[in-house]
Amino acid sequence: MKNLHLILPGFLLILSSCNSQTDTIFDTYFTNGTMRIDYFHTGDATSEIVEIDKVYQYDSWGGSLVNLLDSLYLGTYYYKIYDKATETLIYSRGFDSYFKEYQVTTPAINGVPKEYHESAIIPFPRSTIVFSLEKRDKSGQFHEVFRSEIDPESAQPGPSDSDVRIYTSLENGDPKIKADVVIIGEGYTAEEDQKFQDDLAHFTEVFFQAEPCKSHKKSFNIRGVLKPSIDSGVDEPRIGIDKNTAVNASFNALGSARYLLTEDNKSLRDIAGHVSYDALYIMVNSSRYGGGGIYNFYCVFTSDNSASDYLMVHEFGHSFFGLADEYYASSTAYTDFYPAGFEPNEANITALLDPENIKWKHLVSEGLSIPTPWGKTAYDSLEMARQTERTKMNNEIATLRKNEAPEEEIEVVRVRFNEESSQRSAAITGYIENSELLGKVGAFEGAGYASTGLYRPSLNCIMFSTRADYFCPVCQDAMIKVIEYYSE
Repeated sequence: MKNLHLILPGFLLILSSCNSQTDTIFDTYFTNGTMRIDYFHTGDATSEIVEIDKVYQYDSWGGSLVNLLDSLYLGTYYYKIYDKATETLIYSRGFDSYFKEYQVTTPAINGVPKEYHESAIIPFPRSTIVFSLEKRDKSGQFHEVFRSEIDPESAQPGPSDSDVRIYTSLENGDPKIKADVVIIGEGYTAEEDQKFQDDLAHFTEVFFQAEPCKSHKKSFNIRGVLKPSIDSGVDEPRIGIDKNTAVNASFNALGSARYLLTEDNKSLRDIAGHVSYDALYIMVNSSRYGGGGIYNFYCVFTSDNSASDYLMVHEFGHSFFGLADEYYASSTAYTDFYPAGFEPNEANITALLDPENIKWKHLVSEGLSIPTPWGKTAYDSLEMARQTERTKMNNEIATLRKNEAPEEEIEVVRVRFNEESSQRSAAITGYIENSELLGKVGAFEGAGYASTGLYRPSLNCIMFSTRADYFCPVCQDAMIKVIEYYSE
C-alpha cells in the first residue's frame, strides 16, 4: 500500500539536497512498512468532529522515499504527521473527501450532521507520532481541526481476504518511483471474473490514449483487484434497486442521479490494501452513465456505458491530478462550491481576481484578451436544450423502471432519446470545434459549476465536455508535474 507523496514549500531544500540525505531522513523516522489510520469525520456545513477508529500495519511501503511532504498545495484538507519526540513534521498529504462535498449540500447547510469514514496512509513510523488534520478556509489558509497521538505499538495487522483476486495489467518497475494505480472491481460476481479481466485490459488501454499519460506510460503501474460481489451491478436508489456488492457503491450520491460514489471507505481500503497504490479507481459493472472523482481519495466510473472511456479519464483528472470540473451547465448537488471572491486552488479554473496575472499566464495564447469572448450566449442556448431533454429522459426511464415496465418499453425511450441527444450534441460539438479559438489558451467564462464568475483555460477539454478526447494545455501542464513527481 502507498499514497501520493509531495513536498511542502518550507521543507523543499531539506528534502531535495541529495538522495542519500533523503533516504537517511526516511530511515530516521520510518520503517519499510505502511500505517493506515482510519477515522470518522462527522458534521454539517459549519461543524466537524474527528475520531480515530482503528490503526493498521502492513508489511511493506511502496511509496516514495524522497518526497515525504506535500508541495502541490491541492485539496481542502491536509493530514500531517509529526514525530512526537522532536516535534518535526515528517509526512503530509493534501486531499479532498466525501465529507467535504457533503458540507456544501443543502442538508448540511440546514444543519443535518452526517458521519463519513476516511483513511490516512503513511509510512510506518518508528516511534510515537502526532496525527494532525488541517482544513483550508475560504482564503486558502489552513487551520488545525484535529490532533491525536498514535503509538505504533497500537497498530493491528492490516486486513487480508483470501477471496481477493489480483491481476497486473501494466508493470513498469519499482513502486517507489512509479505511479501505482489500482482498479477495484465493484458489482462483479465470481462468475464475472473474466469480464472484470477484460474490462481491466480495455480501460488500461483507454488510460493512455490522451496526453500527457500517453507519453508517460512508463511512469505507471496498473493492477486490478477484485473481491467478487454477491450481486451483479450496483445500487440505484431512485428506482429501488439494492445490490449486495464489494464496496457498496451507489448512484444518487448527494442526491444527484448520475453521481456514483461509496460511503463504505473501510471495505474499499481493506480490498485495496492487498497491493501498493497511489490512486484508487472503482470500476462499477454497470451500463448506466455515472461516476465521480475526489482528489487523493478515489474515483468511480461505470464499465459499459457509451461514455465509459471518457468517464474513466475525466474522473481520474479529479482524483489523481487535482483538476476541477470546467463544465457549468449540468446540475449538481452543491451550493456555493467555489465561494465568490476567492481563488480556487485547482490549476485549471480561476476566479480571475487579477486578470493581469492569471495563474496560467505563461500559457496564454498571443493576442487573446483576458477575459476571452467566445460566443457563450449561443452555446448556452444549445446546451440548455440538451440538458432539458436529458433530464426528461432520465425521469421518464426512472418512472418506467420503478413501475416495473418491460425492458423493451424502456429501450424504446432510450433509443428515441439517444437519437435526439446525438443531434443536439452534434450541433454543440460543431459550434465548439469550428471556432477559431479552439486550442488556444485564454480565460473563457463558465467553469466550476458556475455560469459566471469562474473561468476555464480553453474552449474545450476532457474536464469540460464529454465531446472532448483531449486535455487542454493548462490541464496537461498540471498533470505532467504530478506524473514527473513519481520519477524522482
